[in-house]
Amino acid sequence: QFQLVESGGGLVQAGDSLKLSCTASGRTTRNYAMGWFRQAPGKEREFVAAITWAGGTTHLADTLEGRFTIARGVAKNTIDLYMMNLKPEDTAVYVCAAAWNMNTIVAGSGSPLYWGQGTQVTVSS
Repeated sequence: QFQLVESGGGLVQAGDSLKLSCTASGRTTRNYAMGWFRQAPGKEREFVAAITWAGGTTHLADTLEGRFTIARGVAKNTIDLYMMNLKPEDTAVYVCAAAWNMNTIVAGSGSPLYWGQGTQVTVSS
């Protein structure tokens, strides 16, 4: 079974930085892309960022350019989301995703698409 576990969420103030991490585990012989979504209360889930297995290609939501960065960790089964200059509107549950193809993550649909449980990020004004 393929599992994703997020870490690093918490309560921060506007303007602060925060790093989220996601670690994948499970039996697979395939390389997989990973990424992040977020869902704020009362809103639909939205795409945040995605990265290929090799880490050479990334895709970031246009509205987050310049503040968020996604990167592979030292271990290939881990990704990090670096968030800077956080704003109250960034408050959401951040959910990690994995798929064989990065396009599946960017689209937020397709099969298989694996999801983590999410980690809460709250930004106070």
